[in-house]
Amino acid sequence: MEAVNQSMVSEFTILGLCNSWELQAFLLVMFTFLYLITILGNIFIVLLIVTDLRLHYPMYFLLANLSFIDFFLSSVTTPKMITDFLKENKTISFGGCMCQIFFGHFLGGGEMVSLVSMAYDRYVAICKPLHYTSIMNRQMCIGLVMTSWIIGFVHSISQLAVIIKLPFCGPRELDSFFCDIPLVIKLACTDTYIQEMLINADSGVLATICFILLLVSYSFILFTVCLHSKDGVSKALSTCTAHITVVVLFFGPCIFIYLWPLSITWVDKFLAVFYAVITPLLNPAIYTLRNKEIKNAIKRLQC
Repeated sequence: MEAVNQSMVSEFTILGLCNSWELQAFLLVMFTFLYLITILGNIFIVLLIVTDLRLHYPMYFLLANLSFIDFFLSSVTTPKMITDFLKENKTISFGGCMCQIFFGHFLGGGEMVSLVSMAYDRYVAICKPLHYTSIMNRQMCIGLVMTSWIIGFVHSISQLAVIIKLPFCGPRELDSFFCDIPLVIKLACTDTYIQEMLINADSGVLATICFILLLVSYSFILFTVCLHSKDGVSKALSTCTAHITVVVLFFGPCIFIYLWPLSITWVDKFLAVFYAVITPLLNPAIYTLRNKEIKNAIKRLQC
């Protein structure tokens, strides 16, 4: 009975990014502005791709899915962080904390697989151009999108199943601006070595498989373009730069937050902000700003 009572935690205290009220006021304005741009930008990209018939191609269908995921991913933690800047006592309920963990990993895992899907699409387009239409048909595109959501869900529910049954009876302070497994699991009043190994293995396997598939795809693309193009490396890099940039920006913080053995608080906070706030804004911007078809579609709207 005592163990049951220990696990009935009503809320956690969030320490946030900083203690200075002046800095919090500045961050409130800055993150509110970035969040609005992220939401409006991702919605705009989805609507643009859906309404413009000239963008009804596999690459843009997958890009719309990425923007759709980023729209929700930015909303998992940012609104809570913004409102907490206005509060002296920052808390989150146990249920709210578990929801942040679930949706963060659900959408994060889905985005990893979506990036692999987009890399596969570019691989087929560049390495097998004559078979592109037959391979990247409607069924394949829907299958890739559904796979990203299913894998994200399975990854998230497996992570949540490990942590939700842990007893919490000690300190309840989270030295961050949102709930995440590496922080929450440290507050459990029991030995969590096995749980940490299971969680790291789960996250590590998904991230490693996705990263290897991405490396393989872009290696084939670079090799093919270098082999058949006069411009060689320069054209290959131009083709892949946007995708590779997004991959580095997304997987870099993930590797340090979830797989890096050392933990430095201010570094973890910076990477968490980058992952949760900046990445959902940069992903669609990087793809669209370097894409002529998207630019042309925007110009057609203005006419």
